[in-house]
Amino acid sequence: MDKYLVMLTVIGAAAFVMTFMPAITAKTKVSYSLYFLVFGVIIYSLFPQHLPSAHPKAHPDISLHLSEMVVIISLMGTGIKIDRPFNLKNWASPLRLVTIAMLLCMLGVAFLAYYILNFDLASAILLAAVLAPTDPVLASDVQVGPPNEAYKSETKFALTAEAGLNDGLAFPFTWLAITIAFIQIGEKNNLLEWFSLMLVYKILAGIAIGYLAGKATGYLIFNLAKRFDFLKSQDGFLALALTLLVYGITEAFGAYGFIAVFISAFTLRHSEKRDNYHHHLHNFIDQTERILIAIVLLLLGGSLVQGGLKYLNWEIGICVVAFLLVIRPLAAYLSLYALKFHFKEKMAISFLGIRGIGSIFYLSFAIKEVDFKFENQLWSAVFFTILVSIVIHGFSAPRIINYLGQNIKKEKVPE
Repeated sequence: MDKYLVMLTVIGAAAFVMTFMPAITAKTKVSYSLYFLVFGVIIYSLFPQHLPSAHPKAHPDISLHLSEMVVIISLMGTGIKIDRPFNLKNWASPLRLVTIAMLLCMLGVAFLAYYILNFDLASAILLAAVLAPTDPVLASDVQVGPPNEAYKSETKFALTAEAGLNDGLAFPFTWLAITIAFIQIGEKNNLLEWFSLMLVYKILAGIAIGYLAGKATGYLIFNLAKRFDFLKSQDGFLALALTLLVYGITEAFGAYGFIAVFISAFTLRHSEKRDNYHHHLHNFIDQTERILIAIVLLLLGGSLVQGGLKYLNWEIGICVVAFLLVIRPLAAYLSLYALKFHFKEKMAISFLGIRGIGSIFYLSFAIKEVDFKFENQLWSAVFFTILVSIVIHGFSAPRIINYLGQNIKKEKVPE
């Protein structure tokens, strides 16, 4: 069998197994991310000659666009699941997480990278930016369930909304690292352009395009379809179509597609909250996402075998553990301290800052734009962070969420 047929077989097997993974996770209290990562390590260890190279550096364009595709599909699914209407009070916890906590995390990682790992400034900021966002892809175990659940915990809501928001909001800081890297080599780049274009315009334009797209789609399927029968549809793949359409249009306008996709999904969700069509959208995008997650986790396992941790050293390892177990939990807890919900939920939200596929995308994107002096060390740091996060959170997240569900009083979802 050639590599193509072998890969088709492996992907088919992974997708087949993924069908049963939600039930297995519920039974074993171990996240399916860990199972697929181990599977990837095993098959790439046993049959490396029969499989394509899995390290992102071997196929940079494929790695960039595959991770990009998984993230945007996950963001669509995340937006569709959130029932809580947006206002500053309802969304206080995720808004604090994506502002106060994320900025504190980036400052902490940049400090460690610059002073402990001796990275140059651009590489230190890039590591901070790519590790800043929690991951919507690997965080399904800690996210809210399908649309119109009667009750949702504050923990699940905060982690879901945080994952939806911070992937786009980390992008300006990835561009900041790129800008500084250009400045370091004498290219004509300046911080004023970064602030006005990368920080202000791209965020605001992404929000606007996403909102308009969600509103227009909601009007089409929930209003016009009631007047014109031929427009009625129950096809769930509209969620995938909207994902690709919104992302493509937004990026064509030079704005952040990640933000637009999430905003469009959330806006569509709240165009007509009680319509059963949301379940069709959710189910289709969830199944699509899980197939892609299976593929990416297999490749991630293969990357670990094929030199992904080659440049890992004690300093990087200690900094990664410090970030996951000290900096993120402390920053998140401080950001949530003044809010009035159970301290155990605050602790859970603070600890469950899962890192994953988004970090691979951001690093792939930045390295394609400009050369970074510590590229190899950056890859090893990101791979090790994802590995440690999958192991620690893979074992703990289902148990923590189960414990909170049994012991913390649930609040009714705001209408």
